Amino acid sequence: MDKFLEAYADRLAALGNPVRLRILKLLVEASPGGLVVQEIQEELKIPSSTLSHHLDKLKNEQLLSSTRQGTYLRCRVNWETLQGLLGFLTAQCCTRSLQPRA
Repeated sequence: MDKFLEAYADRLAALGNPVRLRILKLLVEASPGGLVVQEIQEELKIPSSTLSHHLDKLKNEQLLSSTRQGTYLRCRVNWETLQGLLGFLTAQCCTRSLQPRA
């Protein structure tokens, strides 16, 4: 399988989880500044260990980045990765409907 196709599939699988999709949505809404982990936790009302698991998955798929600010961890959307994923999904939009049918 094409390594790029595999990476896109892994990213889409990560977003297939409702909690991770909500996290990404929150971070998109909070762009460009992002949110600290505690803000995400307060919004989602989930245990910190559960949130940590989901944030790690999104970081592993390069959909978000985090930076330490004193005792806080600030998370932001990785727009380059997200735009690449959206580009992949829309790159071939409508090309099948333009092909002549046999």
